[in-house]
Amino acid sequence: MALFGKLFEKKECAICGGEIGLLGNRKLEDGNCCKNCAAKLSPWFSDRRQSTVEEIKEQLAYRETNQEKVAAFRVTRTLGEGMKVLLDEDDGRFMVTSARNWQEANPDVLSFSDVTGCKLDIDESKTEIQYKDAEGKRQSFSPRRYAFSYDFYIVINVNNPYFNEIRFKLNGSSVDNDEETLLDGPDAQPCVKGGGLRTGGAGPIRPGMPGGSRPGARPFMGGSRTMRMRSVPVWSTGSMRRWDARSGMHCSRFGSR
Repeated sequence: MALFGKLFEKKECAICGGEIGLLGNRKLEDGNCCKNCAAKLSPWFSDRRQSTVEEIKEQLAYRETNQEKVAAFRVTRTLGEGMKVLLDEDDGRFMVTSARNWQEANPDVLSFSDVTGCKLDIDESKTEIQYKDAEGKRQSFSPRRYAFSYDFYIVINVNNPYFNEIRFKLNGSSVDNDEETLLDGPDAQPCVKGGGLRTGGAGPIRPGMPGGSRPGARPFMGGSRTMRMRSVPVWSTGSMRRWDARSGMHCSRFGSR
């Protein structure tokens, strides 16, 4: 009973002084914060639980000042489609947001000079390709065969008192070759999930691991895992390179401040 009593005990937000609802508490290192105050923090900030009440108040003051920078922001170039990099090239500033109404969302406004570096992260997902034996049971090939898919992330390293990186995905869905992962038998002909035969190329099945299926084979999604493949530097201190979601990474440079 004491446990439930503590669960339903009324709590007060140490930031605004308001009452915190049952599911509205956001814990801090030395106090409690309501969900409304927590929602005002930077979307790139991830250390709330390790932050003190005073540190959160300082960040909220920074966020109020940032709102003034947002109001003065004039977009001269937009990069991307879902998550966008908005540039104010005249003032040497940028922000990253997926919000349609970014004026209300209050994304962090940063100077070009705040950027210390940038890299492209590639996450690889690996799914085992199996086949059905005469009894309809799943069997593994020997050696095992795998299909691969990839997700691409940009990581912008920045100088900011509340976060040091901005990380977001470039692709809307995982990049693969739509390979079937459950074949009708060990000698099934390769094909993709639309029924067409595979004609070669650098698909998700790696060299030495051929695989596929006949039309109508059911995909088997078990046995998958994701791993970080590599990080490729993209931007360097003092300069930024243009990214365009439609054609990947470009080398055209836009002016730095």
